[in-house]
Amino acid sequence: MRAETRGDLPPYFNINPDEARAALGQPATTDRFQSIARACEAGRSDLATRGLEESGGRQLRRFSTWEITRYLIPVAQGHFRRVLKQNPDLPQGVSETASGAKWFTFDEVLRLKAHFGQEGSKTKEYMPYRPKGLPAKMVAVANFKGGVGKTSTAAHLAMSAALDGYKVLVVDLDSQGSMTSIFGGKVEDEWQTVFPLFARHYATHLREANQRRADLGEAPVPLDETLSEALTVSASDLIQSTHWPNIDLIGAQLNLYWAEFQVPVWRMQARGWKLWDALTDSFEASGILDRYDVIFIDTPPALGYLTINGLAAADILLVPLGASFLEFDSTGRFFDMLHATFGSIEEAENLAARALGRSELNFEWDAVRAVITRYDGAQQAELSALMQSYLGSTLSPHKQDFTALIGQAGEQVRGIYEADYRDFNRETYVRGRETFDATYAAFKQLLVGSWRRDELAAQSAAAE
Repeated sequence: MRAETRGDLPPYFNINPDEARAALGQPATTDRFQSIARACEAGRSDLATRGLEESGGRQLRRFSTWEITRYLIPVAQGHFRRVLKQNPDLPQGVSETASGAKWFTFDEVLRLKAHFGQEGSKTKEYMPYRPKGLPAKMVAVANFKGGVGKTSTAAHLAMSAALDGYKVLVVDLDSQGSMTSIFGGKVEDEWQTVFPLFARHYATHLREANQRRADLGEAPVPLDETLSEALTVSASDLIQSTHWPNIDLIGAQLNLYWAEFQVPVWRMQARGWKLWDALTDSFEASGILDRYDVIFIDTPPALGYLTINGLAAADILLVPLGASFLEFDSTGRFFDMLHATFGSIEEAENLAARALGRSELNFEWDAVRAVITRYDGAQQAELSALMQSYLGSTLSPHKQDFTALIGQAGEQVRGIYEADYRDFNRETYVRGRETFDATYAAFKQLLVGSWRRDELAAQSAAAE
């Protein structure tokens, strides 16, 4: 006798095989992947227009007097208005109504910050700390587990630093191009990504090796068309401006992933090529470290050659993770892989260095911090406290809360700092900003501390 079907059973019981077969549809072929990709491309273009102006390009919103005096220039609103009245050559802002609040473009905000920095009270920080004569600090945001808020954290830190007054470069190493989309970048092919920098670095090594071969009477290794073309490209050629006046971008797109296959081929052909230095050397050669204050590097969710270059170039490494067992476990494995990867590079290089009497290679970072993202204090306090007890100072004491503002801003294809606070409940906006402002404050302490250490070291060396 057939058992009577119970209405309270879980939905995975009593699935009818014939109905399941009918719902299955036809088997998928590789052409199906193309049609899905095209559908996603059309949808992505449609969604992206939500963050675009009528002109088709992104444009950063204006900032109100309330917002400027609360978050960007530390003065009272009354004093701010008096300064503008006394200096008619300064930006005066625009009002949407006859007696409404004044609103300023961010270009104008930067001019006002510079004015207060020069003319205002010396006891207040109108312009952020930046030692003269020292290069930009490079910051890599990495974890090989997806969904931990890596790109979102990097993007919002870049925006925070820009609002603070720093000149920022964002480098997208992830072929998914999410960071590029956030900043409205346009990248046609791999030649507008960092790929030609890797090719140029290898071609330069090969050209130098060929010179040594020629000195020994040996035949040179020919440079193919890709390598020859790469020698004409510099890092500066790849930089594009964004809708933020003080944020520039080196973007990414799908073809960048080709580097993960091409780089090991080049490495096999030239064991002496120090591939991990490609990004660092390219930025130094182009003078980029002198043109910017902070360079944020968004890495792929994998420990491949692109990520290794981003980490090797970085002065500060930030590792976002959620307060969950799986993400804690995965992050531990990520650090284990970092140790194995960079340790093996050092071991191989130093074996040869000791034999030749050269200085040894030792990778070093100013600071390494794990940062808890998407934090829910009501559900994750105990686990995050346990994580803190194990990781100690490596885990930032600040936890980036998840607020409604994060989801709402994401739906509108823009960062939290790009969102107009009038589109939200004021309390929601203030609370959402607080957690990201606190994230930036924790990062800025690392930034300022590392610069100060370098500054004192330079002063000490000059005095000797």
